[in-house]
Amino acid sequence: MKNQQLNIGTLITHLVCSKCNATYSHQIVQTFSTCCNVPLSAVYNLNNQTIDAINTADYTMWRYQFVLPVIDPVNIVSLNEGFTPISQLKKLAHQLSIDSLYLKDEAVNPTGSFKARGLSMGVSKAKELGIKQMVIPTAGNAGGAMSAYCAKAGIEATVIMPKHTADTLKEECRLYGANLIQIDGLIDACGKKAREIAASTGAFDMSTMKEPYRLEGKKTLGYEIAEQFNWELPDIIVYPAGGGTGLIGIWKAFKELITMNAIKGPLPKMVLVQSVECSPMVHLFNNGQLPENYTPKSSAALGLAVPYPFATAMMLDVLRESNGIALTVSEKEMEDGVEEIAKIEGLLLSPEGAATFRATQQLLKMGWAKSTDKILLVNTGSWYKYR
Repeated sequence: MKNQQLNIGTLITHLVCSKCNATYSHQIVQTFSTCCNVPLSAVYNLNNQTIDAINTADYTMWRYQFVLPVIDPVNIVSLNEGFTPISQLKKLAHQLSIDSLYLKDEAVNPTGSFKARGLSMGVSKAKELGIKQMVIPTAGNAGGAMSAYCAKAGIEATVIMPKHTADTLKEECRLYGANLIQIDGLIDACGKKAREIAASTGAFDMSTMKEPYRLEGKKTLGYEIAEQFNWELPDIIVYPAGGGTGLIGIWKAFKELITMNAIKGPLPKMVLVQSVECSPMVHLFNNGQLPENYTPKSSAALGLAVPYPFATAMMLDVLRESNGIALTVSEKEMEDGVEEIAKIEGLLLSPEGAATFRATQQLLKMGWAKSTDKILLVNTGSWYKYR
């Protein structure tokens, strides 16, 4: 029986370079590793630790505080993110002639997407470390999430967003009081502008995987999946990945749970899904390099329009360690998928969420997935954010 009152505090010990394992302090402001120019990852002392430390009275992602990096709980900036539902998609499963299909629905998070997890964590740690200004490049959802959490924390926020982004996503940043800058291009161009602003103003750059703590927020997805499935994981998890923080975070959670002897049975195969319009990870997974004529374009699935992700090596590691695969879906497949799922299951998924359903159809047609597999789709955001 888990102790609902138990609060042992964070077990974080240090950060490590994701390539060479060089150690870095978690008690000062960090970005990415200076030794290898790759992401940093938080390490916890899990020796003799069990999942009994989960605070089962807390129905947010902060129930896992002992494996999260905030040292003093007074610095937690929360809007009640996390512990999102997992629904069984019985009608779609029947249509696909499979035994079980599930959906982890991140649309119900504050600000309407899974970005709430990472930005709650990132802003909380920034508050703890005394950061007063933050800047973020975004395809849409991350900007709104950071704006909301910075508003609550009293931290100045600047958001760099492509001009073609949906008006809803722009307006929410303004309503939360953020300084919104719109530029031509995709998120890589936004990232360049964010670096310039950080260098000229001293604002902390919250770019995906270029600081160590958004990953720890996204990691809670994996803890929730394990707990909600009673520690017996699905056979396959289908995930729409742009920058990859969620994919990497879920896998990190599973490995930490293995250390705590919490998981029953094997780990899932991880499936990475991208739009055919912008699919760097699919190229890298299948061919080891980007094609010479690589010309990434925008996508209705805004979160998938990440042409040059920083954490490519970490995403590839997840796919290889899990015996996973990387697939593309077309814009038309996503658009039609949104409508099909809505009419059959009564759920309006983001284009990214619909992409996971279309990818599942591919997996079954290829014979890669079996009808007896327990398959979990991850919907990363709300359809309403894309209007």
